[in-house]
Amino acid sequence: MEQSVNAKKVPKRILGTLLSALSAGVVPRSGAPYIAIGRLDEIEALTGALERVADGEGSCKFIIGRYGSGKSFLIQLTRGFALDKGFLTADCDLSPERKLSASGGAGLATYRELVKNLACKTQPDGGALPVIISRWFSRIRDDLADVGMEADSPEYDTAFGREIMRTVRALEADVGGFDFATVMREYYNAYRCEDENKMSACLRWFRGEYNTRTEARAAVGIRSLSIIDDDNWYDHLKLITAFARLVGYKGLCICIDECVNLYKISNRLSRENNYEKILSMFNDTMQGRAPGLMIVFGGTPQFLEDTRRGLFSYEALRSRLSDGRFGAEGLRSLLSPVLRLKRLSDSELLALVMRLTSLHGEYHAYTPAVTGAQMQAFLTDSLSRAGADTMVTPREIIRDYVTLLDLLFANPDKTFEDITGNMKYSAASVSTDEAPADTPAGDKPSASAARITIDDLEF
Repeated sequence: MEQSVNAKKVPKRILGTLLSALSAGVVPRSGAPYIAIGRLDEIEALTGALERVADGEGSCKFIIGRYGSGKSFLIQLTRGFALDKGFLTADCDLSPERKLSASGGAGLATYRELVKNLACKTQPDGGALPVIISRWFSRIRDDLADVGMEADSPEYDTAFGREIMRTVRALEADVGGFDFATVMREYYNAYRCEDENKMSACLRWFRGEYNTRTEARAAVGIRSLSIIDDDNWYDHLKLITAFARLVGYKGLCICIDECVNLYKISNRLSRENNYEKILSMFNDTMQGRAPGLMIVFGGTPQFLEDTRRGLFSYEALRSRLSDGRFGAEGLRSLLSPVLRLKRLSDSELLALVMRLTSLHGEYHAYTPAVTGAQMQAFLTDSLSRAGADTMVTPREIIRDYVTLLDLLFANPDKTFEDITGNMKYSAASVSTDEAPADTPAGDKPSASAARITIDDLEF
């Protein structure tokens, strides 16, 4: 998979955004597959889950790793794979202003962010809701044309409306489904009359932008209309999932990152309410009550395992997400809901550095003046510094190396050694015995870090 993706020439727009994001230490929203090194087992587990969800199952995954270990990167890869497989995707980062369960609009803020970022293959950057509805209408027009109906005939309008009603009627039995179907019918009527203001008002309702029922009813023109709020926003995500499947998509993949912000909630009751919402989402997807829905959470080990404030402090989640009595160090099950990220191997890190060198040269149309020995020296130095066992992550290595390449390109009169300060090529590696006791074995620097060579690479 890596070779086939990386062999392709990267579009310059995507490549520029990719390098800018990496130099700033953030995860790019596009172009992630071009630097996907390692994580093959995790990617296989996530794509396998997507395939099962496409067949009508539900799935819930927790990607757990330290800051900078690649959680967000893997989430963006999953998002990209979901789009390629015909899913809709929606993603957001939790924050003090965006939670899963809260009063005062914090839960609704999460819904609004997810719908704002709703994406499909033809609209991967978000804002895809009107595109999705338009595509649905176009498919109906094509189907009617295939059976010989003329677009300007009365029968055509009747058949078009009947197909719209048949689809949305299937949603009415779900929680909130009657209002969802009613607003979709109103959107269709506005579409027929080319009433842009009414169409915009309906889209605002789908995005949860009305703060009161009175405001929503006045704008949309439906007397008994309710609104999306902190209490029912998740039900409406399930409705969007059901709607997506009805109009031809495989389902909806929701990616929620920075879940450590729930761990940071100081009020115990508020924190447990959020964990209760996670439990509800987990049960819905794993028990088949949300067909076509895949939810991916990203968080730190503390968010999951802390028995005082993490998910394991909530007994119902601990019993579902813990490894069980047969779990042991060195054993992994990628079929379980929890995917714990291990440290990339030395050869994978070196392959990543080489790939970054190639992409930097491709974008700036030059040949980077960095030799294989210098790449090895950079990586050896990064993994041999004091504190590397707890501080050095793929994010740190990528950011430092892209910055180094930028400096070399901007200062052609300087050499690699000039910028790195005569890096000591023979620096001793950090012993694995020096890693703290609570550091997973897969996260400890390899004892061979100072001796990695290009010959060690395994693609």
